[in-house]
Amino acid sequence: MNRREFLITSSAATALLAVPRFASAAAQTIELYSPSDANIVDFWNNIVRPAFEKAHPEIALKVTDAGDNTGLRAIADRALAALQTKTDPQADIFETFDPRLPKGGIDAGLWVKFSAENIEGFDRVNPLSFDNEYSLPYRGSQVLLAYDNTKLDPKDAPKTWEQLTVWIKANPGQFIYNRPDKGGSGSNFVRRAIHEANGRDPKKFTIDNFSADYASQTLTPAWAILNDLAPSLYEKGAYTAGNTQSIQLLAQGVVTMVPVWSDQVLQAISQGVLPETTSLIQLGDLALCGNFSRMTVLSNGAHKDVALKLAAFLLTKEMQEAIITEIGGFPGISWDHISDDLRQKYADVVPASIPTFPSGDWEPAINDGWYRNVAPGISRT
Repeated sequence: MNRREFLITSSAATALLAVPRFASAAAQTIELYSPSDANIVDFWNNIVRPAFEKAHPEIALKVTDAGDNTGLRAIADRALAALQTKTDPQADIFETFDPRLPKGGIDAGLWVKFSAENIEGFDRVNPLSFDNEYSLPYRGSQVLLAYDNTKLDPKDAPKTWEQLTVWIKANPGQFIYNRPDKGGSGSNFVRRAIHEANGRDPKKFTIDNFSADYASQTLTPAWAILNDLAPSLYEKGAYTAGNTQSIQLLAQGVVTMVPVWSDQVLQAISQGVLPETTSLIQLGDLALCGNFSRMTVLSNGAHKDVALKLAAFLLTKEMQEAIITEIGGFPGISWDHISDDLRQKYADVVPASIPTFPSGDWEPAINDGWYRNVAPGISRT
């Protein structure tokens, strides 16, 4: 199970996408592609699209589920080829994507450069969320630790990686994380171990500095850390099949603590999937990874100008607060621009930092290495 399976069925998501809904008076249709989970696609279809089309009745928004980041990369490759042949890429905006891909796209001018000149509200964007001038952050999430505060007093909850590993070993069977290729909460727990093994310096990992030799050098000590923890995990080395299954084990009282996505766990608590006795904590020496979802606009899209209007619309207070209340995400704008009541309600999870980890070739290297070195007896199917 993965984040797509949380609070929405795939059939419901398919039904939403199967029926295109266009504004009757629309003269232009924005083609948006998303690689995100079903709840995010649903958010765009049920919250963003109606509000945007009401504010801009001359524009329609079509949201298409691209499946995953691999699906978007294929569309981006097509768009780069279209740029070279001066043809229509049949796409205008990506809901979240890294413009460093495809290689050479930035230099070729594939992406629109965002600034205060073309995006209203650009000055409100959270400084923590900026990555580069070709991507516009609009929502964020981060992996936290969720625990049962009837079993673990909040004053004793681990606040550093060392304290966490000490607690896991002192409480055998009470911690579990999911396989890194089956959900981001587990994969980012693994990445936190990699950061720990490399001086807690996220800057040591970039898309461009991957090589097989460097991966072997940096990942091998992390496998030792995770192997050392394995006998103290649930069932002496079991791993869940996804983010949702980890939450279910916590909800059932089977374990005391699990890594969780901030947005997913906030939804689970607010909707009663997890009890009110669930507490959240973030490590203070170096937080677990997360990231902001950043929109990219294709420079050669047929509806580039109206796509920029859509991007700006996502930065409005209405949409940013909907990100918090509807999907439990972090806003892309600074919390200072969010209503006082919401800011106070979520004060405990407002991030001071959000370490990131690159995708690209690092992702398969980490997944393959984990199965080979940490869990060789577990099938990948």
